[in-house]
Amino acid sequence: MLPNLSVEDLIEQIKSNKVSPEEVTNHFVKKTALIDPKIKSCISTAFVKGKDGILNGIPFMVKDNMEVIGTKTTCASKILENYVSPYTATAVQKLLDAGGTVIAKTNMDEFAMGASTEYSSFFTTKNPWDLQRVPGGSSGGSASAVASGMVPFALGSDTGGSIRQPASFCGIVGYKPTYGLVSRYGLVAFASSLDQIGPLTKNVRDAGLIGNILIGKDPKDSTTVEKQIDLLKNIENSIEGFKMAIPKEFTKGLSDAVKNVLFDAIDNFKKMGVKVDEVSIPSLKYAVAVYYIIAPAEASSNLSRYDGIRYGLSIDGESVDDIYTKTKDEGFGREVKRRIMLGTFTLSATYYDAYFDKAQKVRSKIVDELKQIFNSYDAIIGPTTPGVAFKIGQLSSPLEYYLQDIYTIPANLAGSPAVSLPMGSINGLPIGLQIMSKRFEDEKVLRIGRNYEMIRGKFPLPEVVA
Repeated sequence: MLPNLSVEDLIEQIKSNKVSPEEVTNHFVKKTALIDPKIKSCISTAFVKGKDGILNGIPFMVKDNMEVIGTKTTCASKILENYVSPYTATAVQKLLDAGGTVIAKTNMDEFAMGASTEYSSFFTTKNPWDLQRVPGGSSGGSASAVASGMVPFALGSDTGGSIRQPASFCGIVGYKPTYGLVSRYGLVAFASSLDQIGPLTKNVRDAGLIGNILIGKDPKDSTTVEKQIDLLKNIENSIEGFKMAIPKEFTKGLSDAVKNVLFDAIDNFKKMGVKVDEVSIPSLKYAVAVYYIIAPAEASSNLSRYDGIRYGLSIDGESVDDIYTKTKDEGFGREVKRRIMLGTFTLSATYYDAYFDKAQKVRSKIVDELKQIFNSYDAIIGPTTPGVAFKIGQLSSPLEYYLQDIYTIPANLAGSPAVSLPMGSINGLPIGLQIMSKRFEDEKVLRIGRNYEMIRGKFPLPEVVA
């Protein structure tokens, strides 16, 4: 009845009375019931109906680190396994106010710390293109749900690439807005100076449509700004005469297979009258190291609230310190413990200057170098990930996981907008093209993405047999 329709298509179908809002919602609820046992995208099902609005009847899923009143918000962690949200995140509420309906909370790496959903405390989500492979992370549940057709769009959060990397692995669009455009109120904090909420969709126009609903200043989040941005207004205007930069640091060490797909993408841009230059941004080689000092440091502070006293898991002990120790030991998974320990170490008085302070200075240098590039170029482009989705259990060391974010981290450090959209496939598996620009040029990022999408043609979705 509704074969892989986009959000815009569904809105049009409802407006023209070809299908009712209730029929649309029921279609996707039934589809989720059929497909999810195979993909395992959802931690829990829910049904929170929105008001009348543009999204009336259109269901969506929410990454399980965002509060939705009356639903469990677990962050895929045992420490919050039975925590029920007492309120709703601003981003989710905006979609409900626009008529959307929440039908599930999606799986993720615990507290958004991971790149595969293998670090979920409950189960690993599977990639709908190949059930032996990961969907990416940490928003892997949201990405796989959209790619497999369970919902037309879903919400994710992006701290170092957690929307864009799974979008690349699953062959869909993932949009990380400029830091400060979308409220983080109700998003369980990982690294507060890096976190951002954004949509995962089937195409770039849908990313713009949902982005327009999400964007806006929120008195409950002091980092939000008031900006008048319409992501759809000029989204299909020509990009002839635009200039794009590809950092040498993004192509060094790439496999021939990924290079070939990237060069095809560059050829498509040139056909549209776009100039593409190779540039050097020397500080990018420090981006991963900087991120894995700053993010764990902020996480160690944010996660200190899970003490077994106020809410969440609580393990009895002989003293308050004993309760703290036992609760955190049993409640947190291995990767979360690793990052808390790393963050606590770098924030300690002995090592603060040597690590955290120095990382902040290098972050500023990365931001300055990116600004210089954006003074001469409309956008920076490159692959979203170093390769296609890897097999479940394939990566053995933390470093291998951390390097999955090598191309996505710079946008978080700079607070820049970035989008990943399919640029091709390798051995039948999708790989994404990342487009990044200066802060608040979200409209330009999506415009470039939409133009590329139009010249490349519609990208297929995986055939998931229920």
